[in-house]
Amino acid sequence: MPELSYPQPGTTSKGRNAGLFIFVALLIAGVVYCGVHLIDDLQPVRESSVLPYLLLGVALLIALGFEFVNGFHDTANAVATVIYTHSLTPNIAVVWSGAWNFLGVLTSSGAVAFGVLQLLPVELILQVGSSAGFAMVFALLIAAIIWNLGTWSFGLPSSSSHTLIGSIIGVGLMNQIMHGTNGTSGVDWNQALGVGKSLLFSPIVGFLLAGLLLLILKALVRVPALYAEPKGTEPPPFWIRCLLILTCTGVSFAHGSNDGQKGMGLIMLILIGTVPTAYALNKAVTAEQSQNFVAVAHQTVATLSRYTQGAAPSADPRADVEAFVRTRQLTPATLPALQQLAGQIGRQVGESGSMAAVPQGIVDNVRNNMYVASEAIRLMQKANQPQFSPDDAKVIANFRTQLDHATKFIPPWVKVAVAIALGLGTMVGWKRIVVTVGEKIGKQHLTYGQGAAAEVVAMVTIGAADVYGLPVSTTHVLSSGVAGTMAANGSGLQWATVRSLILAWVLTLPASIALAGGLYWVFRSVF
Repeated sequence: MPELSYPQPGTTSKGRNAGLFIFVALLIAGVVYCGVHLIDDLQPVRESSVLPYLLLGVALLIALGFEFVNGFHDTANAVATVIYTHSLTPNIAVVWSGAWNFLGVLTSSGAVAFGVLQLLPVELILQVGSSAGFAMVFALLIAAIIWNLGTWSFGLPSSSSHTLIGSIIGVGLMNQIMHGTNGTSGVDWNQALGVGKSLLFSPIVGFLLAGLLLLILKALVRVPALYAEPKGTEPPPFWIRCLLILTCTGVSFAHGSNDGQKGMGLIMLILIGTVPTAYALNKAVTAEQSQNFVAVAHQTVATLSRYTQGAAPSADPRADVEAFVRTRQLTPATLPALQQLAGQIGRQVGESGSMAAVPQGIVDNVRNNMYVASEAIRLMQKANQPQFSPDDAKVIANFRTQLDHATKFIPPWVKVAVAIALGLGTMVGWKRIVVTVGEKIGKQHLTYGQGAAAEVVAMVTIGAADVYGLPVSTTHVLSSGVAGTMAANGSGLQWATVRSLILAWVLTLPASIALAGGLYWVFRSVF
């Protein structure tokens, strides 16, 4: 049985110390970078009490704690094969994986982050700075952390994505139960169904494709060393070592670009709720871009006027549009209200001169107007109701793009903070998951070729999901990929482990739903 002990032949303590030094130096530099930029962002904020800052600090620590625990599960899978096969020492593997996670996070689009947040009830998104908003954030994060720590303690590669989705659904359900159907939207089940499909089918894809890829490799690359298991602490042949490091790199990058976004979206909710002056609107939008935004808003008003059929103005346009977002029911009041809201948004930004200059007293209101308008347009596009002409549809879609650019943004320091938390989590908790992936899924130990096949499939699957803005689980894809290679190789599966994995996957949703719902009820009372 390969031992996960170091040093290995040819590895000096000087090399290990150099890897550790690089990691610590990057960690300190990242923390300083995040702290400096956060302080700089908060400079214009004028709060009369320290409470918002206290809540901000606590919420950020919990959100980064979620990403730290996420590192136990998901990022550990990325380094499992290179550590298990002794292609890299743990210190070097974690630093290398962390660097590529960082690049993945840094280059991510944010589509996954805000796609996950769309599961939340619209009224909680709009009131994220209220007591209900804080109860929501704390409940779903703490519930996710509790479940992730529980499964990690048993060495089970449970999905952090799965857990977070369940926590969000739990908060939405409890919010609806506490208020009945009066003025609440509950969970966006259409969005939840799309997310659920991606979480359900990605492990199946991982199992089938990894097994198929291994069979293709065995047919085309007839090198026995590739299909051997690790021998003691001896590293694999050089070219196999390069292959495994390459696949580890790809999974790390893909993981950062997909999984890291979930924490980023939650951190943005926290920032918007506690210090909306600094984060409700994208201050990086230039004055020139702001004027273009105003022009697009006016163009949208003119376009929508062709579909309002001369309806009377709404007394509260945002309330009417918000009602459509909650109910998905298009009424005669919806389009006139959306037209008025678009005009109101254009005036608010136009009178300020730029996004950055919107007065502190109305910045949260402007952001909420933009969010509701964007969500309404998204739902209209999804249902193709009403049916706009192709040219008008382009104008309205352009307005939504401008709205999202102003409200759905992630500052670079947030990405750096998430990458640091993921890397630290991996460094602390990698061993339990590595042992499970390497030794406990199949009856025979993981071979070099099996590890490479599983990681290539995980890299491609996660990368494709990122392009389409779908959250998938690195854990599910990689562990099912390893199982697929075991089945294809005739190695057999350890059904006790497989049953435990399936049980963890099956219980994750109901357990996280119940935990988050209960915590939300408690926190609503506290706040």
